[in-house]
Amino acid sequence: MSEGIEWAIHCCTLLAALPEGTALPVGRLSEFHDVPKDYLAKHLQSLSRAGIVQTTRGPGGGYRLGRPAERITLLDVVEAIDGKDPCFQCTEIRRRGPSAVGAAAYKKPCGIARAMWSAEAAWRRELQKVTIAALVAQAAEEVDPKQIEKSISWLERTTGG
Repeated sequence: MSEGIEWAIHCCTLLAALPEGTALPVGRLSEFHDVPKDYLAKHLQSLSRAGIVQTTRGPGGGYRLGRPAERITLLDVVEAIDGKDPCFQCTEIRRRGPSAVGAAAYKKPCGIARAMWSAEAAWRRELQKVTIAALVAQAAEEVDPKQIEKSISWLERTTGG
């Protein structure tokens, strides 16, 4: 999994915590998370194409969530950044090399492929259960109050509110 997924999820949780009608430009999002602006911009574009975030132009413009945080799952973000293709790609290596036999001997995928696909399906089901809204609520309970205070102060200075 790319580090861009972590960045995208953190950006979505920050955007979900913003007051209604507030947006943050990519430069501010990259500053808040101390990540490279250009690289983050590519991930935000992927989130935008998936409808997870949307952009607004003009003064006070930037990124905001494209739909309610309750309707954005971690799986939505992962698929927006890394795509929907399976993580494990079976290349049927067992059919190559000196022990290979005729195609008729391979009636079903090997145990390795089945185990990997099963694990990925479980992983995707778990990601589908977690929303951005749930992460925001969890952070409100678990994040150190000093960090929350610093975040709010930074946001107020940044957004002028």
